[in-house]
Amino acid sequence: MNLDKVISGFFIILAMTLNFGFFYGDMDSLVSHSKYELMAAIIVNLIATTLKLGDKTQMGSVLLATSLVADIQLIAAATVWTIAAYAYTIDQEITSIIISLSGGALLANLVSVALYIGDTLKSKR
Repeated sequence: MNLDKVISGFFIILAMTLNFGFFYGDMDSLVSHSKYELMAAIIVNLIATTLKLGDKTQMGSVLLATSLVADIQLIAAATVWTIAAYAYTIDQEITSIIISLSGGALLANLVSVALYIGDTLKSKR
């Protein structure tokens, strides 16, 4: 068993599940979406991104790209939420932007997990 693959897989899947936990809920209300869960999703995604930096394969490059997309979208969601909370009022439009950005990050994380599973199944024992 390769400990590096276990740790990397753990953080890739944890990033996806935390992102899903934030995304799941009512699209019209931020009450069912925790800011702490968004922050945890950002932190775990950043950890998963740093773990993908050492892989020099073509698959590693694609995994890194999907992780960077998820990072950018989650950071954008947190930025929109923070600016709206302090400079404007959070209405349904801002709420939908925050959740939509999180949904895009979730899609990137789903692609990353699918590629990771495919690469794992393809590799020789």
